[in-house]
Parts: sequence; structure tokens; C-alpha cells
Amino acid sequence: MVMNTDTEAAELSITRLKDISSWVSSVHDLNQLLELILASGTRIMRAKASSLLFLDEKKQKLYFKVATGLKKEEIKQFEISVGQGIAGHVAKTGRPVLIEDVAKDKRWYRSISDKMGYKTKSIACSPMKVDGRIIGVIQFINKADDGSFQQSDLDLLNVFADLAALAIVNARKFQLVERENENLKAELDSSREIIGESESVRRVVAEAMRVGDSHASTLIMGESGTGKELVARLIHQASPRRDRHLVTINCAAVPETLLEDELFGHEKGAFTGAVGQKIGKFELADESTIFLDEIAEMSQTMQAKLLRVLQDGIFYRVGGNMPISVDIRVMAATNQDITEEIKKGNFRKDLYYRLNVVEIHMPPLRERKMDIPLLARHFVNIFQREKGYADLEISAEAMRKMIQYEWPGNVRELKNAIERAVVMGNGRRIMPDDLPIFYEKGTMDTVPVGIPLKDAMDEFKKRFIEETLKMTGGNQSKAAGIMDIQRTYLSRLISRYGIRRKNGIE
Repeated sequence: MVMNTDTEAAELSITRLKDISSWVSSVHDLNQLLELILASGTRIMRAKASSLLFLDEKKQKLYFKVATGLKKEEIKQFEISVGQGIAGHVAKTGRPVLIEDVAKDKRWYRSISDKMGYKTKSIACSPMKVDGRIIGVIQFINKADDGSFQQSDLDLLNVFADLAALAIVNARKFQLVERENENLKAELDSSREIIGESESVRRVVAEAMRVGDSHASTLIMGESGTGKELVARLIHQASPRRDRHLVTINCAAVPETLLEDELFGHEKGAFTGAVGQKIGKFELADESTIFLDEIAEMSQTMQAKLLRVLQDGIFYRVGGNMPISVDIRVMAATNQDITEEIKKGNFRKDLYYRLNVVEIHMPPLRERKMDIPLLARHFVNIFQREKGYADLEISAEAMRKMIQYEWPGNVRELKNAIERAVVMGNGRRIMPDDLPIFYEKGTMDTVPVGIPLKDAMDEFKKRFIEETLKMTGGNQSKAAGIMDIQRTYLSRLISRYGIRRKNGIE
């Protein structure tokens, strides 16, 4: 469209700015929004190319986030130090600049233009600020009519810088609200309280409270079902990051091929099916806490990548070339003997030392049986509300049966047993027969009866795995080979059934 007068051009610019302002509040995909702003700014500024750079305050580097023009993808491989070139100068001083002829300006850093074979003549560059803090810069390059940027372009330049900064703030707020909603739903789905008055539980709680008021990485040890995630949540709630969310991931539950994508995310087009950008768990946990459950199930390759993130505080999305800096507190947990895994070469010693600044042991339920009545009553209260019961009692015989049982699946098994008893009972009192408790005989010749087929099959699988592991001296790889299943699948079954480490079982 040809402009006949400056007035017509100004009116069109105002119309487009109004459109962009509406995008800022309605488009929540940050990359898409910045591309829209930059493309519109390029048209209104009548520039040939433009780019938007994010500032990494820790590294004092500028990275190209989005760009327009023929070289918009190539330019993303470069980085600029604060103070270097026009963009670096603007990031350092916080003041916009208009350069009519870069060849005559001593601040001009021509290396990037030369490497891309792009001739730069004129530049308009402005800082993006949030609450007075510089978060990046936006720049427009070369006028479309081969002229130069003039002082009259300065107001428009600053408007686009402000719009871009506002877009970033709104998109990040929207993402934060989404994450907090997801975490709130997760917290409402299950009990998040450590129940118990035994000495061992009091010790764990005291240790969690002490380590909470620090930035120390923590490794939580304990059998499956003991409540290691509850300890992690207690530490997070006692920390200076309590107002932020706790991001959790079970490393054993995610296939090896997908774990890197889950942790670090990916860029659009990184692989077949990557139709958009994905934010990984580490990026979601920035300025907060991440909990890596079943860390010992992580492969050596992923262990090395995790170690680099913990050492440097930066990572790259899959298919990405822009380093992402994060400020994260890391907690991890495992139900395995991690020192044995190190001896066998399955777990990196340097990663272990990174994670194990503080070590907390969650005791198995059989070592704190005095807590069983409290736990049982707690779970009954939860499940009786769901069924609409009131004042559901636990018979003395049922309580005695629960206290005498060894609970190989720990608190998780007790919770499941109570749920079944509430659902299948008479609604007034839990009796011994309502509890799906089976006393082990140590052999495969005793099969439980009078229970659902699925429960019987699960009990058989559990005993079969235990006996096979005993036969192999606790070697999971050998046991998996005998049973003709993958070792990772065996590890998941061991976790699922809460198989105890005794007689050499890992």
C-alpha cells in the first residue's frame, strides 16, 4: 500500500498498534506473540529486517529469540556480550540509539553481518524493560527505501520495545498461573501430610525443616511407598521458595527416549510431531524446586546431561540453540541402594555428590508400627467422606491385623488396603476380612483365595519376582533375562509392588 501523506501513514500505524495491543492480552504463546509484534513493527518502521534478543543476566550475554528477514534462522546461532556492538551497548546503558550509518559508528560490531553476508547500513535499537530491569533489546535494521532511521522513528521504536516487554511479562504470568493451577489440582488429589508420632518420623520431619531453610540439594532415601515425595514437599514448604510451585517427575515412569524432552522441553520442529514449542520441567521450576523421583533409574547418558545442568545452571531445549538459565533447587529420591549402584557403575559418583549434599532416610512402615493406627484413621477419614459415610469405625481385630502385618508396600499399601476396606465393607465398621492383607509364607506354593482375580495375579507376580531375585542374588539384569522382560520394566514392577530389599534383593 502506497502512502500519499504522512497523516495516512500515521493513522495506519496507530491502527496497527491498537491491533498489537489486543494481541498482548489475548495471545499467550510467547514465541508467537513476539513474532507478531516484531513482524508488525518491521512493517510500521518500514525496515528490511529486525530481531529481538533476550538478556541472560548471569552470563551477561544476549541471545537472538526471534527475527525477521531473509537470515532470520541463521542469526539465531549467534550471541552477543553485554557492551558488545550496538545491541550490547543498548543492553548495557539502557538507552535507545538510532544509527544512520553504522560504518561511521565506533560501537558497530560487524562480525555477525559479515558472517551472514548481510550488509547493514542503519540500525534503530531500544532496550526492553520490566520494572526498570533490562530483559533484552529490540532492533530494526535498514530502511526499506534504503534510507536511514531518523529521530522521528524514535517514538515508534520505544513503543515496540514496551509492547514486547509487556508481552513477555503477560505470557510469563499466564504460564505461572497455569502451572500453579496444575500443581493445586495435584495437591487436592491426594493427602500431602506426613502422619506419625514415632521417633523415626519426628527425626525425618526435624531434618526436613532444618534443610528447608537452605539451598542445599537433598537426596531422600527409602523403600517404595514410604512417602519420599511428602518429605520433598515438606522441605519445599519450609524453604524460601515456598510461594512458588514444586515440580515433580518420576524418572522411572518416563521412557528413556522421552525423558530428555520431559526435563528440558523442545523447540518447534525439533523432531517429527514437534508441532510447537514445549516447556520442560526444569524451565517450569525456575526460581522454585524440582523433585526427581526414582533418580537411580536414569540412564548414564541422561545422568551426564543432568550433571551439566546442575553444574552450569543452563540447558538447551531439544532442537534448540539458545541456552536457558535457571535458578533451581534440586531434590531427588530413590528406593535403591545408591552406593551399590555406584559400585556397579550404574550411577555416576559425581552426580551422587552433587545431589547428596544432605541425605534423609524415610523409614519403612514396619519400623514405625506405632504410627499405623494414626495412618489408618487418617485414611479412613479421607475415604469415608468420598463414600458419604460418617463415623466409620475400625474394629480392634482389624487394627491388630494391620499392626501385625509387615506392609512390604509401606504406607502406599496401607492406604490402598484402607480404601478397599471402606469401599467393600458394610459402611459401619472395618472388619479383618475387609482388609486385603496376605501373610507371606516365603514360597510360591501358597496362593491367596477369596479375593478378586487381579489382586491374586498381582500377589503372584510380586512373589514370583521376589523368588527370582533371590535366585539371582538380587541381580535385576539377570532376573529380567530369566523372566524375559526388560530391566526397566522389572524396576517399575519392583516399585509398583513395593518389593523389600532382603536376602540380597536390590
